[in-house]
Amino acid sequence: MSDRPVVTRFAPSPTGALHIGSARTALFNWLYARGRGGTFLLRIEDTDKARSTSENTQIILDGMRWLGLDWDGEPISQSANASRHVEVAQEMLANGHAYKCFSTQDEIEAFRETARAAKTSTLFRSPWRDVSEDEHPDKPYVIRLKAPREGQTTLHDEVQGDVTWANDQLDDMVLVRSDGSPVYMLAVVVDDHDMGVTHVIRGDDHLANAFRQNLIYDAMRWEKPTLAHIPLIFGPDGKKLSKRHGATGAAEYQAMGYPAAGMRNYLTRLGWSHGDDEFFTDEQARDWFDFDGIGKSPARFDFKKLENICGQHIAVIDDAALLKELVEYLQATGAEPLTTDQSDGILRGLYCLKERSKIFPQLIEKAHFILINRPVELDEKAAAHLTNVSRSILAELTPHLQNASWTRSTLEGVVASVAEAHDMKLGKLAGPLRAALAGRSVTPSVFDMMLVLGQDETIARLKDASD
Repeated sequence: MSDRPVVTRFAPSPTGALHIGSARTALFNWLYARGRGGTFLLRIEDTDKARSTSENTQIILDGMRWLGLDWDGEPISQSANASRHVEVAQEMLANGHAYKCFSTQDEIEAFRETARAAKTSTLFRSPWRDVSEDEHPDKPYVIRLKAPREGQTTLHDEVQGDVTWANDQLDDMVLVRSDGSPVYMLAVVVDDHDMGVTHVIRGDDHLANAFRQNLIYDAMRWEKPTLAHIPLIFGPDGKKLSKRHGATGAAEYQAMGYPAAGMRNYLTRLGWSHGDDEFFTDEQARDWFDFDGIGKSPARFDFKKLENICGQHIAVIDDAALLKELVEYLQATGAEPLTTDQSDGILRGLYCLKERSKIFPQLIEKAHFILINRPVELDEKAAAHLTNVSRSILAELTPHLQNASWTRSTLEGVVASVAEAHDMKLGKLAGPLRAALAGRSVTPSVFDMMLVLGQDETIARLKDASD
């Protein structure tokens, strides 16, 4: 490999949502390029016209943006390069590395049936491989690659090490179909070459493809990229991650309220390690990420670990950035947008709302006291705290608060003195205060709620509750 500037790519097919395993592949490519001042490209492999949709392409782009994986330049459409792919196949035809095959599907199937009966290899061996042009019939044909039939090929992979494949297990794969359209396997190689990709980082389910694609590089005498085939992601039961394990699409994780920074951290750590580090920033991940930290075995997705990592990120994210992502989360779930007053209140309250919140729904739940309007609606448990006695104590507390400076220490002192006057512990008065301020029995600290709501709103809610 030359010392060319690093160029990686992520090449999803727009035939469905952005799978979380594909998102991790994109993340690894992004980290490798960004950590080396390189280029990260996005290519939409939309050659499957029957299943590729513009809606799915948009879902992929949205998922990438949510994860914070910015790419360089415009996304490239593979189908737009079809004429270039065919041009390369024609060049291989001209230099003797490919040939025209006129065998019909019926003839190919008959060959395979005979092979199965004889218990020999069912890899199709075309009778047209060495037939000269002047003996070709005037009928439809495919263009096939001439694969070596003897010996073996060894490829070095940065994750898997040296991998060897017997050449007699490689078929003469089709490069161009009889309708003139190029196949995916050809398109990938041509696009990677033309885009200057230096490192191909993808799932290890593509490892077998690497040997077939290697033949195209050889035939065209192109410089080969460094290969890194990463293990797949399994569910907690050790089977390939699928819908039976829960959410599989990146958009689903956004709608479930996981912060993007936490997802990036967790997905990076899923199959890659840097010592014992579990929690790290994007900057650390870019600096540390390398192939030698990637394991060979499939990683198991663990929702509890994901939540813990996300909670740590919520705790340290800048408040303004956290509010912005919270707004985007609400939008993704179709919830009512926040009013200006609600946004301002949450921003003021994030210092206490963040505490022990692992995902956004938990944070929103804690922010209930900010999001509601007067008169405060009481749930059953909260209503039980507002007895005639507790209402009268709240009525007594209110004028003391009207004259208090609005600091935590002052508020604690005022509430404590009123509780003491009634021979009550402070905790005993907390229940009625929670009920009055939030309508619930489980809330952030009553003093945090007072500080976030402000003096006027706090007193108004206490007056409502004590009337």
